[in-house]
Amino acid sequence: MSEDVCKFIDVLGYRVYNGLLDEIGETNGTIVINTISPNSYGMATKDYVFQKALKSSDYLVLDGVYFALASILCDGKSIKKNQGPEMFYHFMKKMQNENGKVFFLGSTTGTLSRIKNRTKIDYPALKVETYSPPYKEKFDDQDNALMIDKINEFNPDLLCVGMTAPKQEKWVFVNKNKIKVKYIISIGAVFDWYAGNRKEILPIWWKLNLGWLGRVIQRPELIKRNFPNVCIFFKDLIKIYFSK
Repeated sequence: MSEDVCKFIDVLGYRVYNGLLDEIGETNGTIVINTISPNSYGMATKDYVFQKALKSSDYLVLDGVYFALASILCDGKSIKKNQGPEMFYHFMKKMQNENGKVFFLGSTTGTLSRIKNRTKIDYPALKVETYSPPYKEKFDDQDNALMIDKINEFNPDLLCVGMTAPKQEKWVFVNKNKIKVKYIISIGAVFDWYAGNRKEILPIWWKLNLGWLGRVIQRPELIKRNFPNVCIFFKDLIKIYFSK
C-alpha cells in the first residue's frame, strides 16, 4: 500500500484525509477540499447530490473531531483534524508566500468588502477579488454562468466558497470542471468570522475539541437545526459498532 493511500481512512463510506495540509500538493487540474462532520453526514443521508459532492472531494477533512469517533470505535484509527478555519488560514498563508490570487464567492457585498479590507492588512502580497451571488434557494443557468465567468476572468489560484452547507459543496461539485483554479475550499462560517460579523471561536475551544460548543454559544439556533442530523450519525455509528 502506497504512502499516499495510507493517508486516507474510510469512515462510514467516506474517504477522509489523515495527512497534513502541508502535504496537499498541486496537480494539473483543480483540487477540491471539503470538510465533514456528524451534521454534514446526517444531511448527506437525505441529499444524494450532497453525498456525491463529499465523496468526490479530492481531500475530505474533519470539521471538528467528532466524525472521527466512527473511525476510532469501529477501526481503532484516529484522524488528524484539519478544520475549516485551519484550512482557510493554511491556504491563505500559502497564497501569501506565493504572491497568489484568491477569489471569495458567497455571502453579502458588505461581508466581502470587510474580508477584502482585512486581507490587505493580513496578506498584503495577495490579489483578492470577490462576488456576492443572488440570495436564492437555487441558482439558474444565468447565475451560474456569471459566477463562473467572474472567477475565470480573475484566474485565481484559490477559490473560497462560503454559501453554507450543503449549498456550497453542491455548487462546487456541479461546476468545478468549468472553473480554472488550483484549489477550491468550501468554508461556510469562516467568511463571517474573518469579516468580523461574528467573533472567531477562541483557540481554547478548538484545543479542547469543543469548537462546536463555541459555535452553539454564538448561535443557539444551531442546536435545533443540526440536532436531527447529528442523531442520524450516532444512530448509524451505534448500528455499525454493535454489528461488528
